[in-house]
Amino acid sequence: MKISAFVLIFLSLLFLVPAFFLFEISPPNKKVEMAFEVKRGESLMEVAGNLERKGLVRDRLVFSLWTILKGDEGRIKAGRYLLRSSMGSPKIEKKLALGEIMKIRVTIPDGFTLNQVCQRLEKNLQNLQRSDLCKFCLADFKREFSLLRAGPDSAPLEGFLFPDTYYFSGEETGREVIDKFLKNFSKKLGPDLRREVRHQKKSVFEVITMASLIEKEVRTYKDRRLVSGILWKRLKYKMPLQVDAAPVTYKRLGLPAGPICNPGIDSIKAALYPEGSSYWYYLSAPDGKTIFSKTLRGHNIKKAKYLK
Repeated sequence: MKISAFVLIFLSLLFLVPAFFLFEISPPNKKVEMAFEVKRGESLMEVAGNLERKGLVRDRLVFSLWTILKGDEGRIKAGRYLLRSSMGSPKIEKKLALGEIMKIRVTIPDGFTLNQVCQRLEKNLQNLQRSDLCKFCLADFKREFSLLRAGPDSAPLEGFLFPDTYYFSGEETGREVIDKFLKNFSKKLGPDLRREVRHQKKSVFEVITMASLIEKEVRTYKDRRLVSGILWKRLKYKMPLQVDAAPVTYKRLGLPAGPICNPGIDSIKAALYPEGSSYWYYLSAPDGKTIFSKTLRGHNIKKAKYLK
């Protein structure tokens, strides 16, 4: 029995089209790995075209058809993605539809100042400038974060940008970035620590200011608690703090106007849980060791010995 030309064409399409489609959605031969950006407002065809030009998919039309068949045409999310051509169109499409964006890792060490934090964020989050971050003050966030309310409205966020490792999409605004820091600060300063602040009849602003001095003065938690005891004792007896990290404390009584850096949790705890002692003075030797003294005479002798 003869098979008509129409039937032959139909059978060819029946087998060849799926084979072609499967070939086209398979990974390109060329190995490519890169950070790929989907911009806000881009259409599916624009995204598909960029993927093809970058060598991440074989064919823009086939990628678009696959996305439509999956029902994801309007679900591609803006952001930066780490993509490899070896993933193939189905896996790339799924990643874009789920919004599995590439996270930018930023680590802020204990004791970084506000300016240092803003510099590091500016370097890693290219859509932000330092001025976008450093312009905020406590008043801008007091409604959302009760822990900030004891500080002056005009005070900068120095002291409250909790040092930690953070992950960003790169799409955040300056306010969203600061909000993430403050939420972490609020979480770290948990119920027990807040209860202790109230028990001591201090404000969070005072405790963080003291913690920032301790952070810059000494290294170990044990020494920090001893130094905390000395500094609170000096405040009680109306003595100048005389903290080298904050020269203003040589000229005036009391704490400085606000934190001088962003302290880590050890310094915050040291400020809240000072260790009492008979010491009144301390100095940091060149090797980082903290030397304590009970009298001014003893302190001066040790200064001559260790700080030649």
